[in-house]
Amino acid sequence: MDSGYLAFVGTYTGKTGSKGIYAYDFDEKNGKLKRRGVAAETESPSWFVIHPNGKFAYAANEAGQNSTITSFSVDAKSAKLTQLNQKPALGQDPCYLSFDKTGKYLLVANYSSGNVVVFPISTDGTLGDATANVKNAGPLGPNKQRQEAPHAHWIQVAPDNRYILVADLGLDAILSYRFDPSKGTLTPNNPPSAKLNPGSGPRHVAFAPNGKYVYVISELSNTVTSFNYNAAQGTLFEFQILSTLPTDFSARNDDAEVVVHPNGKWLYASNRGRDTITVFSISSADGSLTHIGEFPTGGKEPRHFAIDPTGQYLLAENQNSNSIATFQIDQTTGSLKQVSIENDIPSPVCLTFLH
Repeated sequence: MDSGYLAFVGTYTGKTGSKGIYAYDFDEKNGKLKRRGVAAETESPSWFVIHPNGKFAYAANEAGQNSTITSFSVDAKSAKLTQLNQKPALGQDPCYLSFDKTGKYLLVANYSSGNVVVFPISTDGTLGDATANVKNAGPLGPNKQRQEAPHAHWIQVAPDNRYILVADLGLDAILSYRFDPSKGTLTPNNPPSAKLNPGSGPRHVAFAPNGKYVYVISELSNTVTSFNYNAAQGTLFEFQILSTLPTDFSARNDDAEVVVHPNGKWLYASNRGRDTITVFSISSADGSLTHIGEFPTGGKEPRHFAIDPTGQYLLAENQNSNSIATFQIDQTTGSLKQVSIENDIPSPVCLTFLH
């Protein structure tokens, strides 16, 4: 490409007709995607991450009891991924992957089995045997259908690499684990978690760039909960809860993704059912949120969205309408304006850039 980036899109396979992970050229001059083709055939890669070195990538293959984690080498020129090895996920339905700050460990959240796993990454990009496998524990939330057990939905290391936070939808909690980067082990912190309102169902979490604030989107209550983060102790202190929906909206909705803009000024949250992105401004004084507006995603079920490396565009994957809509981000207000849409991408559920 003369300009822009490679983008890889994870999908659900099976009845959707998808083959796995697809590659696109993304042009930052106009926000358009151009399909390169199938990057790798792999089963239901519902979450996909590229290692910070750009050479390796990892997919969560969401397949119930047969779930796996697959490692790939990345060929940027051909936009192809070559499988290196594959490990059992050691749990059911992995739905989120991330790296520790050293890049030596891959962190896995297994949704259906409610456990989190740490895999060491070898110098050749392959995954080694797990160094940690912890079942989330605590009081369950009140929703008998969705909170009948722990459900790990997100996992990420804190900025200083000393603590790992886990969003558990079933427990209405953000769990905190002490992380030993020399061994790749996890130990429950004291206190072990920060609780959200009963029935919230926390799904994903976003750190502010300064590391002082943490924002939790809750799938069941359709809210964003703001926390102060104590880096020394790995603890969270709630200070604000806002709905992502208008007060007069009563139809079905499940919140999904939350992202803080790289400049730290705005927060974006996706609504599945209402099919919009809600935008909040972030106070530079105390991290509190103020509602700015709401923008339709041009499709159905925006399970995930990503901001491009330049911070100019937001790309929303509409899972149930097989499309990815690109929005230009107003660099003064944070508001969104749709500039293009890419159709005929089967069941897109995650997008990540190679940069």
